[in-house]
Amino acid sequence: MSRFGRAYRGESEFDFLGRSKLWFALSGALLLVSVLSLFFRPAETPCRQLPTKGLNCGIEFNGGLSISAPVPDDGPLGETDDLDLPGALSDSLADVGAEDAQIQVSTAEGTRNVQVQTREATSPEQRAEIVGGVSDATGASSEDTTSESVSASFGGEITSKALRALLVFLVVIVVFMSWRFEWKMAVGALAALFHDMVITAGIYALVGFEVTPSTVVALLTILGYSLYDTVVVFDKLEEQTSLFATTGRMTYRDAANRALNQVFMRSLNTSLTTLLPVSALLFIGAGLLGASTLEDLALALLIGILAGTYSSIFFATPILAILKERESRYRNVREKVLREQRRRRVTEDKSPVPATVGAPEHEDADAPVPAGTGSGSVSMTKPRAGTKKKRRRKR
Repeated sequence: MSRFGRAYRGESEFDFLGRSKLWFALSGALLLVSVLSLFFRPAETPCRQLPTKGLNCGIEFNGGLSISAPVPDDGPLGETDDLDLPGALSDSLADVGAEDAQIQVSTAEGTRNVQVQTREATSPEQRAEIVGGVSDATGASSEDTTSESVSASFGGEITSKALRALLVFLVVIVVFMSWRFEWKMAVGALAALFHDMVITAGIYALVGFEVTPSTVVALLTILGYSLYDTVVVFDKLEEQTSLFATTGRMTYRDAANRALNQVFMRSLNTSLTTLLPVSALLFIGAGLLGASTLEDLALALLIGILAGTYSSIFFATPILAILKERESRYRNVREKVLREQRRRRVTEDKSPVPATVGAPEHEDADAPVPAGTGSGSVSMTKPRAGTKKKRRRKR
């Protein structure tokens, strides 16, 4: 049977925990890049309520003014290419005090539209001036130009609610994992969740996507998915360790490896099935069809599912194995298994070497003459067994 077939049936013998240092090094590199991106890579619109500098936060968090307007074909920018349109509109808005405007172009039902986001207007007069500047630059009528203002205090309230929801989620995880399994598994699950959150946020900072309420929803979704995958792995791990490690038949590490080999393909298949619609949202919906509002949600889901699948097997389980093997009962089992292995090796080394069967016949004929017998002397040494029979065969 091929290796893939054995792995698919849960019969592979891959040493997951034996390569823990490799997995930890890979996770450490990803976490380092993510942290550097979050705190040292300056963003265009950093979140005011968070200490990070690399995340681009939308007006829902920082507050600001959002303006939407169509771009008529017969207007001043009607013949401008989509790639040049943001620059041309930005030059026009700089004259009305909106130098920091972020502009996105989208197409719906054959009509091009622009969405302009700026910082919060200091006065109603300034807001009306910016809205009028967008309308004049695009050639859209005032009725077709819509605007929405979000205050900075509302953005701070949204941020605090998101952080509280995340904190409550983590507390519930600790309570549930400690009740269903044990506190050491809760530690492994929290480490995996922290791993997934930091990597997802770091990639968001690298890509430069804007953090919106949809991003927060996606983040909580992937945390739930990561927890689900970790619970599936830990449940199989508890089953195998209770059968083999607790009874002393295997070390905890060997029993955990056995469980990971059995559950690996199940976890992989579940992740691949989930990634198909998420990839369709990101690459087809946002990429090909131009639904830019799906980018934030789809990217967070894609990164989170990949990171959650990896962390549940290659990060959470090795951490759990390190904690469990420090327990006295599993440490004693490990020492017992090692003693038995050494005893078997010593027994095999001391076992007698079996006699050679079917030795070549010419070895007797070429046997050396005993010392002290010259060419004219008669040897009194008794011929070896089988020599007479050999001579008869020669005759």
